[in-house]
Amino acid sequence: LFFSLVGFSAAQTITIGDQVWMTKNLNVDKFRNGDPILEAKSNEEWIKAGENKQPAWCYYENDPANGEKYGKLYNWYAVNDPRGLAPEGWHVPSEEELQDLFNYLGGRKMAGIALKNDTGWFNKGNGTNESGFSALPGGHRHLDGIFDTAESLGNWWTSSVFKENLITLLYLPYKKRK
Repeated sequence: LFFSLVGFSAAQTITIGDQVWMTKNLNVDKFRNGDPILEAKSNEEWIKAGENKQPAWCYYENDPANGEKYGKLYNWYAVNDPRGLAPEGWHVPSEEELQDLFNYLGGRKMAGIALKNDTGWFNKGNGTNESGFSALPGGHRHLDGIFDTAESLGNWWTSSVFKENLITLLYLPYKKRK
């Protein structure tokens, strides 16, 4: 649902294994070629964009203050658009690239703890952020426009489709650490 910030510096990237990742969530309103992406400011606009297979973005709960913390939320049509959502030289990771990341960090369970930021997660659900990835729980927006799970769930799009209308996500849930 989101990725990393345009205008980033080397300090906003992290190398994990042989992969370079951005450490801030994507916060763009234009495609790589400069074309604007629709801001869906209401449930109706979000639903209509989905029905029309139109790229769209929003802030969580349509609040720009949430954009400062979490970046923008994007629908699949923005992520999958051939004009390119990611900045020049970057791409939306594939499921295989995520699996490589998980493997490098000791498997999915260990990777989740290492990827999650050490603050910002609900009720002691923070990670260690030993990877430097700084994952925050920015929630998501359902197809019907309803917002859900900020502070307790993070979702990141991948470029991989494994069944029609089913896209692989990096999914980091709230889990209370012991």
